[in-house]
Amino acid sequence: MAGVHPHDIGTILDESGVAIRAGHHCAQPLMEHLGVPATARASFGVYSNDDDVAALIDGLARVERIFG
Repeated sequence: MAGVHPHDIGTILDESGVAIRAGHHCAQPLMEHLGVPATARASFGVYSNDDDVAALIDGLARVERIFG
């Protein structure tokens, strides 16, 4: 989501009941080298289901509506 800070993405998704990781992910020197303030990532596991994916997609659509 270009132009949206990863922590904002994480906050909005959290309000929708979706947990993601936002931050440096133990790669701060690389992030600084690339000029990236942080990243946001979703993790899927064997316990993830279609409802989880739908909630993530809906949450990301909300982020787009808020930040345009």
